[in-house]
Amino acid sequence: ATARFLSQHGPDFGGSISLLITGDEEGAAINGTVKVLDWLQDQHQVIDACLVGEPTNTDTLGDTIKIGRRGSMNSVLTVQGTSGHAAYPQLADNPIHRLMAMLTAIIDTPLDEGTAHFPASQPVVTSIDVGNPVTNVIPATATANFNVRFNDLHSGDSLVALLRQRFDAISGEYDLAVQVSGEPFLTAPGPLAATVAAAVETVTGRQAVFSTSGGTSDARFIKDHCPIAEFGMINDTAHKADENAAVDDIGTLSEIYQAVLERFFTDSAKG
Repeated sequence: ATARFLSQHGPDFGGSISLLITGDEEGAAINGTVKVLDWLQDQHQVIDACLVGEPTNTDTLGDTIKIGRRGSMNSVLTVQGTSGHAAYPQLADNPIHRLMAMLTAIIDTPLDEGTAHFPASQPVVTSIDVGNPVTNVIPATATANFNVRFNDLHSGDSLVALLRQRFDAISGEYDLAVQVSGEPFLTAPGPLAATVAAAVETVTGRQAVFSTSGGTSDARFIKDHCPIAEFGMINDTAHKADENAAVDDIGTLSEIYQAVLERFFTDSAKG
């Protein structure tokens, strides 16, 4: 897309185009986009807008443009109790029962009702472990791992406070360890999102919806530097075995990106 745009307009098109490709998006994500953004800032390089090529579409190329993302918090909840014989539960303190009550307190009672652009925050339990292979002994500890995708009604800190408030109501000793991999953010629909939407409609004939659904992305870092929009391939096989994309879709996506460049720099010249 960029090569075709430059071949038609030459180097003097009234701006610059930079491609940032990172192999460090997953996990801690400390040696990719973050460091490049810091370097750009040190070099006094100002980004006017960024289109992130995340696989945003749900069913068909052109159905979804992301304008924000939910926050993501990974949590480990460990409940301490007192071990004992299953025949004498009154002489023990069963941490499994309290762990179940704590998880119920954040799952059955919604954390919030969502906002205009975000769904309700959603805790998802991913594992429960008590380290106990026998059936007649109450264990001393029980641990659950859970993830919370949260909207912009919360920050990571305020969400931790809400979780602790609900856990404290259950009573008993527990530890909560959290890692916030991304805070929620929203880039309100503006000129960039409108440019991408117009390019999508021109190439595909589809009117994309603006969404904040799905996982987090490197846009969570870039949004502090400039307006962002996310648009890419269909994400139905993302992170699955045999992850794939249709060859025709790759070609269509390239046409959309070129249309974005055409509209962006034409509108910039007019402005």
